[in-house]
Amino acid sequence: MKNLYFLIPLTAIVAVYSSSSFASGGGHGKGHHKHHHYHPEEARYYPQPETRYYPQPPQDPRSHQGLAGGVVGSVLGYEIGNGDPIATGLGAAAGSYLGNGVAGRR
Repeated sequence: MKNLYFLIPLTAIVAVYSSSSFASGGGHGKGHHKHHHYHPEEARYYPQPETRYYPQPPQDPRSHQGLAGGVVGSVLGYEIGNGDPIATGLGAAAGSYLGNGVAGRR
């Protein structure tokens, strides 16, 4: 029982002083002057990420000229065909074809 009364305070003292010695810099004593030496960092090489080229999306075959040609062609087809829907459709198709031809796209 006397040993227990001796070991409990001894354990507490060791625990208190051991944590403070670790906190003070890992066992550096009082006489040690903490000089801060300059340690240049090594040049680190970081490889560049791999360059990935993605294919261009296909170009839209439609153009503003084709749209305008389709509108003009449908109006002309409607007037020439006296309101016939087939003539209007053929006029729109012909106008779109000619409009895309003017734009350089087919």
